Amino acid sequence: MSNPLAPEWLDYPADLNAIAESVWPRHAQRRATGELEVAGVAVTDIANQFGTPIYVIDEDDFRARATATKTALTDAAKRIGTDAKIYYASKAFLSTEIVGWINELGLNIDVASGGELAAALAGGIDASRIGLHGNNKSLREIGRAVTAGVGAIVIDSEIEIERIASAAGAQDKVQPVRLRINTGVHANTHDFLATAREDQKFGISIADAPALVEKIRSHSHLEFLGFHQHVGSQIFNAEGFVESTKRLIALHAESLKGGPIPELNLGGGFGVNYKVADKAPAIGYFAEAITAVVAEQCAEHGIAVPKLAFEPGRYIAGPAGITLYNVGTVKDVKVTDGATPATRKYVSVDGGMSDNLRTALYEAEYHTVLASRSSTAEPALARVVGKHCESGDIVVRNDYLPADVHPNDLLAVATTGAYCHSMSNNYNFLTKPAVVAVRSGEARLIIRAETEADLFTRDLKYQATATQNEKS
Repeated sequence: MSNPLAPEWLDYPADLNAIAESVWPRHAQRRATGELEVAGVAVTDIANQFGTPIYVIDEDDFRARATATKTALTDAAKRIGTDAKIYYASKAFLSTEIVGWINELGLNIDVASGGELAAALAGGIDASRIGLHGNNKSLREIGRAVTAGVGAIVIDSEIEIERIASAAGAQDKVQPVRLRINTGVHANTHDFLATAREDQKFGISIADAPALVEKIRSHSHLEFLGFHQHVGSQIFNAEGFVESTKRLIALHAESLKGGPIPELNLGGGFGVNYKVADKAPAIGYFAEAITAVVAEQCAEHGIAVPKLAFEPGRYIAGPAGITLYNVGTVKDVKVTDGATPATRKYVSVDGGMSDNLRTALYEAEYHTVLASRSSTAEPALARVVGKHCESGDIVVRNDYLPADVHPNDLLAVATTGAYCHSMSNNYNFLTKPAVVAVRSGEARLIIRAETEADLFTRDLKYQATATQNEKS
């Protein structure tokens, strides 16, 4: 029977061994033995070979999602008489291997720091297919981007106009730029993920835009590509995109009086399923809704439809990845502060907020299953927690696991391909996990796990002592 501590959205499971297609990589399934496999590779084999915790990426699923996203958005753009550029938002998950996949599939890539720019370049993608974001780009980052020849730098505040123009002028280059606009539309998402409301750090207001566009155009070393918006992240409804796009096209139409504007970047933020109860729309839903309002508004303003750009990240990477953990301790905690006393099972694993910070940061909900075996035990409301010295160190806040879950079982957490590795950290001196790509029955290490020795590479006293010991 259901537990009174369970949230309303969490259904009592009919089958704890089920692998819901909506949240797991498309090549995840249970073997007849009960063990979870991804792309033909058993999770126990992955854990035995590479250790836990570990991130596992279904490479073919990642590639398929990238291709489907590109196809849906470009086809929708063609139906309204224009083209579309698709940028993979690399902050979701980035490595030189991933850059290689993106490059091979013909997508562009956006970066938000000097480090992400370095990774993109190291991954072999042409700089002209890179867009640089950031609300506080350093002079060094701007200079490096101009030197590399990035295809677009997104201006986030007035002061950046002079900084970019100066860097481009010093190199006698013309740098293409976009201007990020804060449209004031409040996306239906977590407050920390809503990035177009007025009171936040990104972008400039619509009211301030005309003067800044004029200022950009006054610099011979800057090329104004157009406006950029990003209404938020993990969004399930197109209404925010539609309203924000209406406002942006009105600005675009007015600004055309001062000169050509070839592009309009409508951002990303398309949501994915993290738990079985989620009902994230397919990318085609967003593609059709957004391009429809673009066509409608351009016709209303009597202007040509510009080239469009989009920046999906989570939608591509998130569902393609899972995380494997080893269970350490299990204890039943009796909760008596509610109307009905109840028990919650606390399952501690060998990772935590160092490999998945989203639960603590956003109160994000995830779905987990027993992965190393199947079970016929009754469902028990569980909370999967990490090993850090924080009560908020929670990996999966609410889900049902078999009542017989025990130490050394493997748990798999779904939809961790985005923002988990990217946000990983060394809190409590835990080492960061490895990343393995699985494909056609083979597992391939693409990012090795950190070692404890890695934790001391910047510790000068440790390094000096180690050097002295080697000499003696």
